[in-house]
Amino acid sequence: MRQVYKFSAVCIFCMLCSTIAFSQAIKGTVTDSLGKAISYATVNLKSGSNLIIAYASSDDKGNYTLQIPADADKTGLALEVSCVGFTKQAKPVANAVTAYNFKLAKAVNQLQAVTIKDNRPRLRVHGDTTDYKVSDFSSPQDRVIGDVIKKLPGIDVAKDGKISYTGKSISGVYIGGDNLLDDKYNIATNTIPNNVVDKVQVMENHQPVKMLRDKVVSEDVALNLTIKKDAKLQLVGQETIGAGLPDKYYADLNAMMFKDKYKAINYFKANNTSNDVASDLVSHNLSSYLSRLDNDKPGTVLSLGTAGDPDLPRNRYLFNQSGILNLNNLVNLKKDVQLKANVSYLRDNQKQSYTKFSEYYLPNDTIRYAEVQNNRRRPDVLHSQLSVNVNKDKYYLNNNFIADYSRNTGYSALNTNGTPVNQVFKDNLMDISNEFSLMNTFKSNKIIEIYSYLNHSTEPENRVIDPGLNPDIFNNGVAYKQLTQTVDIPTWFTNNYVGFKIPGNLITQSYKAGFSVQSQKLQSNLNIIQLNNSVNRVSDSTVNNLDWQRRKVYAEAVYDIPGDKIKANISLPLNLQQISYNDSYYNLDKDLTRLYFNPRISIKYQTAVENYITVAYNFRNDIGNIQDVYNGSILKDYRSLYANNADLTERKTQNAMFGFNYRKAITLFFFSVNASYTHMNANNIASSILTNNIQQRIVLPFDNNIDSWMGSGYVSKYAFGLRTTFSAGVSVQSTKLNQIQNNIILPYNTISTTFSIGADTKVSDYINFSYKANYDQTKSKSSAVATSSKFERLTQQGSINYNPLSNLFFSVAADHYYTHQQQANDLKYIFADASVKYKFNKTKLDLELTAQNLFNTKTYSALYLSANTFTSSSYTIPGRFLLAKMTFNL
Repeated sequence: MRQVYKFSAVCIFCMLCSTIAFSQAIKGTVTDSLGKAISYATVNLKSGSNLIIAYASSDDKGNYTLQIPADADKTGLALEVSCVGFTKQAKPVANAVTAYNFKLAKAVNQLQAVTIKDNRPRLRVHGDTTDYKVSDFSSPQDRVIGDVIKKLPGIDVAKDGKISYTGKSISGVYIGGDNLLDDKYNIATNTIPNNVVDKVQVMENHQPVKMLRDKVVSEDVALNLTIKKDAKLQLVGQETIGAGLPDKYYADLNAMMFKDKYKAINYFKANNTSNDVASDLVSHNLSSYLSRLDNDKPGTVLSLGTAGDPDLPRNRYLFNQSGILNLNNLVNLKKDVQLKANVSYLRDNQKQSYTKFSEYYLPNDTIRYAEVQNNRRRPDVLHSQLSVNVNKDKYYLNNNFIADYSRNTGYSALNTNGTPVNQVFKDNLMDISNEFSLMNTFKSNKIIEIYSYLNHSTEPENRVIDPGLNPDIFNNGVAYKQLTQTVDIPTWFTNNYVGFKIPGNLITQSYKAGFSVQSQKLQSNLNIIQLNNSVNRVSDSTVNNLDWQRRKVYAEAVYDIPGDKIKANISLPLNLQQISYNDSYYNLDKDLTRLYFNPRISIKYQTAVENYITVAYNFRNDIGNIQDVYNGSILKDYRSLYANNADLTERKTQNAMFGFNYRKAITLFFFSVNASYTHMNANNIASSILTNNIQQRIVLPFDNNIDSWMGSGYVSKYAFGLRTTFSAGVSVQSTKLNQIQNNIILPYNTISTTFSIGADTKVSDYINFSYKANYDQTKSKSSAVATSSKFERLTQQGSINYNPLSNLFFSVAADHYYTHQQQANDLKYIFADASVKYKFNKTKLDLELTAQNLFNTKTYSALYLSANTFTSSSYTIPGRFLLAKMTFNL
């Protein structure tokens, strides 16, 4: 029996050895198109009848090993590799000796589509793109796509039209994948009919340059409007004309085309109904654009010293007679080659009447100003832009030529502390620039970049004040006729560099070196016209003829990690600046040379498929501009005399940021929190001398520190049972700074808190309702002043829309404003509007009757608190008016 056992054991051992001897192993690697290892890829071995007979997974280095069963039929074998986010790939197996390496291409749909059925809103997520179906969120009363975007979960629209997604500002709005408008997307949101748009797509980590995708990290968020197929085949437009009482007119004539090869939004608008057509020309990301160009453009120096605009929507307070012609056309000459032209002309005539009371609280005194102004402003603005763009997988070229001209004339009749003053202000701006960028890919996959930017601008300003203002200050106590201030800062600027990018498996290296030159001349005069019409300077210290040169040589190394889990960008710029400025009149001749290192780092970590954490830090050295170093006094407005008595401003700024974003697409839930800290140190500080009739400011060479903390949170949720989008947000900011007024140092800590809630609901197929509320609180306290200040404001907006018939629509909207401030009585205002619209479906004609400001409120008061300054302003605003409009839909 023992021999039988031995014999059986030997047979089993032989069979195992035979199996091992005849089984074979297949090895290989799985990588992406850049050669980066793909882990956890599934490798299936299929038989000739397409059955899986063995499988394995790739390790963290992309390697796999797969055993071929010894009893498997060796004919017709094939390997199939798959991984989430990549396209499947298969290869026939000829033998087990050859290494079978797979290079997978990224899939168009990286995430499985999420679809919500049963007439519920649908949200589709694929990769970094989220699709909102417009028909799921639109209502019959919605006219343009902007009306729908305001209702989308996770998206917020500010009163100036600026769009944010989970708290982050978008970079632009594309139309059918084409960038027709750059960041002037109010043109699209205020013009494109909502019924021609199929989907609103949110594109996170948007990289507009094709050859840099999956190579260079982008933090941009952009929107794309996909157009319905039938709308691509025809001319789209809404032609509206209207008239009303008292003496109102309205016109909005537009024509749009959204073909794949040609896109256009062209329109003419004119009205005197407080509809601000200039809002269409707002560039929402202008500051970041100028920062990228490194072009420190001089701003307008002079003003009429007006109170500014009240904190109301512009349609509540604007007295206007405006017209705009806006032409935006894009042609796809061939695949990936575009020609674009954007031309606009704006003309307006605006009026403003207000009273203003200001108080400056000092430890031993309170300075007060009382003003009454009647102002008129007549802007003429012409903008033209021509762009050529070639955006291929291996080649990129962009040339952007921009010419801007504006002529602005302002008139002001005012009374300040009992003294009558008349002002006429004129400034003419001419600004011409050309930006050129070229990138090309070598056979080695390396990229070379050539960039050049050239800009010239000039803005001569002239302001005349009469009759003789403050003769004791400006003319040794002798009466005079007029006071004239002129300023101009003609500027030339160029920035040029050559760059080199080296894409790799895990990291893309970018290096560039370049130079920039800024040449400016500040010329100003403050003259007096005497009663006998003779002209002389106010004093020897009210003239400037300052020459300025800024030259910079720089180099920068940038490292991008465009991973799936971690995306990171590290920037290490080094620049050498040499600045010289001189004014022989003041024996001013100075040179400054500085070497600056301004590192930046940002990291995005994907904690889950739909959640991520962002952290960022940057350190920046800034140096002042020509407006920091002029020695001659400039009367910036009728009671603000500015000069400088310090070296050029140098600032060191540190900023740290943390953010967390959470999204659950299937339930339409969005949540984000952000926190940041900024510390700035400057080598000078402004010192003001305040009296009851003038403010004089000089810059002194003292250390100046500003610390600012900010935290914010945002949440948005669509409740399916209630068919309602709920949203809420909170923001808290604390700022500590120092001021010097009347030779007293005043440290201030200002804390601003904002809460917001909103709801947009479809009560039924016939009724929808929206509500939004904002609560703002500002506290300001100084250890040098015994009392503290507190300002509170509550704003509520609501509307109800009712359509009893498919072609009959009623709408009522109301705004409520409540303001509380310790130094003044509470302010309460309610505004209401109503409209009724009837559609003639067969003729595509709409008739609408609207009534604005039903309660006929004609004055509005606003309070403002900043550090130790309290301002109370009362404005005259348009009263009630009626408007009848007729619209024909193309």
